[in-house]
Amino acid sequence: MEQIWAEKGFVNIGLPQTRSDNKVYSFFRTLASVCVMCFRIRRGDVLLLQYPLKKYFTFVCNVAHQKGAQVVTLIHDLGSFRRKKLTIPQEIARLSHTDALITLNDAMTSWLREQGCLLPMTSLGIWDYLSDTQAPTTLPSDIGQRPYAIAYAGALNPRKNRFLYQLEPCLHSLSFHLYGNGFEIDKVQHPERFTYHGFVDSDQLIATVQGDFGLVWDGDSITTCTGNFGEYLRYNNPHKASLYLRCHLPLIVWDESGLVPFVRDHHIGICLHSLEDLEATLSRITSDEYATLHAHVVQLSQALASGEMIQKALKTLPLPHNE
Repeated sequence: MEQIWAEKGFVNIGLPQTRSDNKVYSFFRTLASVCVMCFRIRRGDVLLLQYPLKKYFTFVCNVAHQKGAQVVTLIHDLGSFRRKKLTIPQEIARLSHTDALITLNDAMTSWLREQGCLLPMTSLGIWDYLSDTQAPTTLPSDIGQRPYAIAYAGALNPRKNRFLYQLEPCLHSLSFHLYGNGFEIDKVQHPERFTYHGFVDSDQLIATVQGDFGLVWDGDSITTCTGNFGEYLRYNNPHKASLYLRCHLPLIVWDESGLVPFVRDHHIGICLHSLEDLEATLSRITSDEYATLHAHVVQLSQALASGEMIQKALKTLPLPHNE
């Protein structure tokens, strides 16, 4: 997001972002960045923040308002929902210090409204995904003549995604390509149905991914998305969805996830209530239907590569005017 904003003319008024495993250094650098921002912000500015900003969010918003600036906040995660770091009233109270919100999707917007958040909001829809790597645009010659293969990227251990270890009854003709850390292949009965690639850098994955669809699923069950990670799909936009699109893979998403309206509106994948229906659903997709999905995915991938989603969100955001 910082890179996209910088390319569109926004200016970083804090310190450049860095990464460090030294917690003491990170603490003081973040504090210094906040202090620098306080001196640089000017009346009439629009300050873009990324949430959560932890302990500094309320302070930064208050300073910006005292200086005569407005604050727009892009939500990455809701602490009250996923990690339970805040109660819902605490999080709504914290968010109320900004002037407007960019939520991840319409489901998150509706949830915030239901919790009493009255701020102007617009939805991102899906994450942009920057990479200089381009995926192949041509389809395999045998598409539609063989069972489709599914790619899955992310945490592969049973604690986070137990559903992966329950898939085998659904895989009579399907195969999975797994990308990430932690897959315990000795815990599946038919390891030949899984190709475990280990961790692959995202740029390399875009160029070399194997599979015809990208699966967006989390939790303990194949029949629905459960647990904290699974339930959060109702309101979250997983980055893996955008990564799959940059790989030119149509999506398979849970039909109760926050991504469903976007997937359907852009014709970029299929929505399933249960993975038990996966094989039957894919078997009905013809080569022509797949080619249509793939063409829409390729077109959208170009938009994600240019930062178009966040730019659209900023343009449609109704900012209140200062007195």
